Amino acid sequence: MTAPSPSAPRRPGADALARIGHTAPDDNPADASPHSFPDGGTWRTEIPSVEGPEALAVVLKESARLDVPVHRISQGSGVWMLSDADITEMVESCAERDIELCLFTGPRGTWDIGASTRSDSGGAGLRARGHDALAGCVEDALRATALGVKCLLVADEGVLWTLHRLRADGLLPADTTLKVSALIGPVNPASYAVYERLGADSVNIPSDLSLAHFTEIRRASRAPMDLYVEAPDDLGGYIRMYETAELIRRGAPLYLKFGLSRSPGIYPYGAQLRDTALAGARERVRRGRLVLDLLARHGAAGGMSPLGSRLPGPLRRFPATDTTPTTTPAKD
Repeated sequence: MTAPSPSAPRRPGADALARIGHTAPDDNPADASPHSFPDGGTWRTEIPSVEGPEALAVVLKESARLDVPVHRISQGSGVWMLSDADITEMVESCAERDIELCLFTGPRGTWDIGASTRSDSGGAGLRARGHDALAGCVEDALRATALGVKCLLVADEGVLWTLHRLRADGLLPADTTLKVSALIGPVNPASYAVYERLGADSVNIPSDLSLAHFTEIRRASRAPMDLYVEAPDDLGGYIRMYETAELIRRGAPLYLKFGLSRSPGIYPYGAQLRDTALAGARERVRRGRLVLDLLARHGAAGGMSPLGSRLPGPLRRFPATDTTPTTTPAKD
């Protein structure tokens, strides 16, 4: 099934402003992304911060009620914060609706014993500290995929490369997709292209990049982009709803993520945060409806990938065949 071609959108307030002499400048065709998903679509949707089966049930019920199409559900606390029964229930619920389920892998620096992440510099941030943290991420990946999870979220370049090599070697299913977290997202075209080559199937960029930055990235890489149209407060709290059509034009192929600003953090999630997590899950879907309504009003609702689409298409990779153990001492 091929997605419909996107219509030519109008800009917010364009007709009224033109009548009083404030005509918007013409779009530059060179700014538009030349890329799309393999199904022909230019955008998909993602509901983030869905931390367990109960929150997932809320999202699925609300998305049906508000008619919000969902391509991907993602979770932020990590595989290790879910039981096998939790993961299995989430896998089955998403499979029934042909939605991709993405779970975060393993330990991360902000929850580790190192003090540098709590310093003014932020230290190494979420990156996996040491061999044991890397191993924990691998353990999470193996466990999650064995239970049927097809998408893994990572916040460390080494974890990404390791999981890509395990995928290339057959230790992870070949159709597993790897998604880079917004918390380490690249901010220039060279670094974005490196993430693609390290194995990323989609890359979450920070929500504060300019439109020109989107165009620069698309000249260097075709790997799908993830973007919070509304970002959580710990990512800046940006709300870019009125820019959605232009973000798609510049950034395609693009996952529109419906985050939530002015909301308490819930990672790592537990029952003590239940009311906040469920209310947030419900409101994220409503925010998605607002974005989709805005696209429709502006004549820019075309170009959505068919529901059930999840693979990114061919991407460029570094060779993943090096088998030299990383613990072998260097010789003089």
